[in-house]
Amino acid sequence: MQDFTPLVIGIDVGGTKAHLRAYAGDGLVADHVRTSSGWRPHDPVAAAGWLAKLVADAVPTFARPSALAVGGHACETPRQCAQIRTALQLHFDAPALVVGDAELLVPAAGLDKGVGLVAGTGSVAVGRLVDGSPVQVGGWGAVLGDEGGSAGLVREAARAVWAAHDRGEDPDELARGLIAAFEVSEVPALGAALEGATDVSAEWGRHAPVVFAAAEAGSSLARRVIAEGGRSLAALVVRLAERGVAVDDVVVAGGTALAQPALYDAFVASLTEALPGARPRPLEVPPVEGAVALARSLV
Repeated sequence: MQDFTPLVIGIDVGGTKAHLRAYAGDGLVADHVRTSSGWRPHDPVAAAGWLAKLVADAVPTFARPSALAVGGHACETPRQCAQIRTALQLHFDAPALVVGDAELLVPAAGLDKGVGLVAGTGSVAVGRLVDGSPVQVGGWGAVLGDEGGSAGLVREAARAVWAAHDRGEDPDELARGLIAAFEVSEVPALGAALEGATDVSAEWGRHAPVVFAAAEAGSSLARRVIAEGGRSLAALVVRLAERGVAVDDVVVAGGTALAQPALYDAFVASLTEALPGARPRPLEVPPVEGAVALARSLV
């Protein structure tokens, strides 16, 4: 009788790219990255079909998965994730699990419990109650929320610049940087430039480096925006703690928080002040490893 080696597949579908890894035992079978174009998480049938095609493109046709786990961007409620899972199992005769992409961080870090905090284009924090129920805070998009994410930082920077203009202050490094980035002639024109964005999160968020450059150049406005962004990220963790989530370990991911030490340091300082027992740690492996860990748990 031949030994059977389970094939497990983990998928991380982020806002801009999707990452699939498949393992047979400890052996890597596939490591595939593509754009997230076409990902429609609010249409379960379409989402499941998209995932099935991703697997078909990345995994050898002779390989049949023993388990599949997916962390999906904009999978915002347990009901929505469950609907995608149900549709996905029409494609695969194997156990499957679908969660929000931020839920991959804790298992990716090798932990059983804790908080996953993402600060990339947007910002969101997730954790679980003692009974296993998921809790998500933040993630409301650049217009209403996402404080501490790149798009939220640009929005708050524009607000700070407008307030300084209303006080009669001359444009500082932050104001001049935003004027150049949005290709307008003066501070009052920033409003129309922001409102005219077709993809608000992406178009605002790509200008976040302006905020950090202005802070390094001495802009007190930019430094206050970054400090407030760090406080806002810490506030997400506090909110989870208030709802009964274990916050001993806080795993942080996302290009904005991890690429910008000023923001990460502001977050850590605020978190330490608010929750001295919480241990922040940057994620050191790709989040898809969290999906692989969840898939292994299904076998």
